[in-house]
Amino acid sequence: MSDFPRIRPVGDAALTLEWGETLDDAINARVRACDRALRERPFSGFLESVPTHRSLLVIYDPLRTSLVAASTALFVLDLDASPDDAGTLHVLPTLYGGDAGPDLERVADHTGLSPAQVVARHAAQEYTARMLGFAPGFAYLGPLAAALSTPRLETPRTRVPAGSVAIAGDQTAVYPAATAGGWNLIGRTSVRLFDPEAPRASRIQPGDRVRFQPVSELPSVDAGAPERTTLHSPAFEVLSPGMLTTAQDAGRRGSRRYGVSGAGAADVASLAAANAAVGNPEGAAALECTIVGPRLRFLEDAAFAIAGADLGATLRGAPVAPGAATHAVAGDELSFAGRRDGCRAYIAFAGGLDVPVVLGSQATDLQTGFGGHLGRALRRGDRLSLSRGATVAPRALEQPRPGEAVTVRLVPGPQDDAFAPEALDTLTRTEWRVAPESDRVGLRLAGPPLRHRTSAEIVSDGMVPGCIQVPPDGRPIVVLCDGPTTGGYAKIATAVSGDLPRLAQLLPGVGRVRFERL
Repeated sequence: MSDFPRIRPVGDAALTLEWGETLDDAINARVRACDRALRERPFSGFLESVPTHRSLLVIYDPLRTSLVAASTALFVLDLDASPDDAGTLHVLPTLYGGDAGPDLERVADHTGLSPAQVVARHAAQEYTARMLGFAPGFAYLGPLAAALSTPRLETPRTRVPAGSVAIAGDQTAVYPAATAGGWNLIGRTSVRLFDPEAPRASRIQPGDRVRFQPVSELPSVDAGAPERTTLHSPAFEVLSPGMLTTAQDAGRRGSRRYGVSGAGAADVASLAAANAAVGNPEGAAALECTIVGPRLRFLEDAAFAIAGADLGATLRGAPVAPGAATHAVAGDELSFAGRRDGCRAYIAFAGGLDVPVVLGSQATDLQTGFGGHLGRALRRGDRLSLSRGATVAPRALEQPRPGEAVTVRLVPGPQDDAFAPEALDTLTRTEWRVAPESDRVGLRLAGPPLRHRTSAEIVSDGMVPGCIQVPPDGRPIVVLCDGPTTGGYAKIATAVSGDLPRLAQLLPGVGRVRFERL
């Protein structure tokens, strides 16, 4: 009797509905059909879904529903779901070979075909977008003709140009933006596949169809969005940006299905505490400061509050009380003497930061470069305005105090059965050190390797912040707010969403964490 479809928990606020363990077009069509039915008839508490090759990740509000109730609703939808209609057809003009496709000769050598035959076969068929992931707008297209199947590069490139048309295994894809990547580059298109300012941010959606049209010269590149001008005069100037200071709110929701991470504050509890102290909504945009704080000069009177890590904040040379509203006048300088504890501090300003709303959020997406202030970390000379939004009476919110060692609760799975029997015990009995290379994408943990039963790799499926994926070296990585929406490594467990702020305050190279089963 088949074990599929089956439900697996992904932490305390998500689940995955799986129809198989292999990449299969019939299974993929069923995933998309259930996803469409869910979006047409969402259950109470449903937030968003991410269709992948063989499974559907479903994110829900645990205060409004339960794993059992959500699972029941999904099984009913799966039984009723009808096959989705053929999606939109996209024809992409593609320049093959040469500088546009430096790996075309390699693919030809591997397949025993001539470069011209590779191009002809690649352009001869119509592909279906099985899922989006890896990067915003990156669509996994298939099936690729078996004769063109070529393994990934042994050493990935550190930078793949935007628009690169590529092959890996039995799939093809287009890189929407410049990024690292290990697929074989056979051509390039100038069609813009991801535009966060457009009504349809990702040109290609799951279930859409794609054809590549060989051309001898590429059409001109699509124009980008016009530069935004602020409605208000600047409230402060950046004299020194610190190590990494970005504009963040409570995070982006509803776009994970297109490969867009939630971004937002790594420590939402501290963001909420800073905002509450100046009377803002708890998720209003503020500055997230990492390890070394910025130096800001106020250009007008303003009220602000700081919560989270203690980075030694001073105003007019006097210490700033944490979690309390402080009033600055034009000419004052806010600076930070040095870290005392924690990793990330949040500076909220009464009224909130005046940065654009992109895909429903003001958060900075550092991986793709949009949202926040010009899609990047602050730099010396930047001037930012406040939104002048309505405020309410300031209030105090309890926030977790940063520490060098924390305990975090977890839920096993969704792929705990992919590991050796002792691996979960090793995970919960070890005090893990946070590796120096940790960042907003993921917390890399140093300790004993976690052993897989067979391979570390799975057919890519959905991920949420808190997922603990384990690559072939056995070293666990806890996905954080900038982490990818899908991944191809088995995930042994998922941290409880309410404990993620504790992880965000662990200093790379110093912090330590223990896990306990919920």
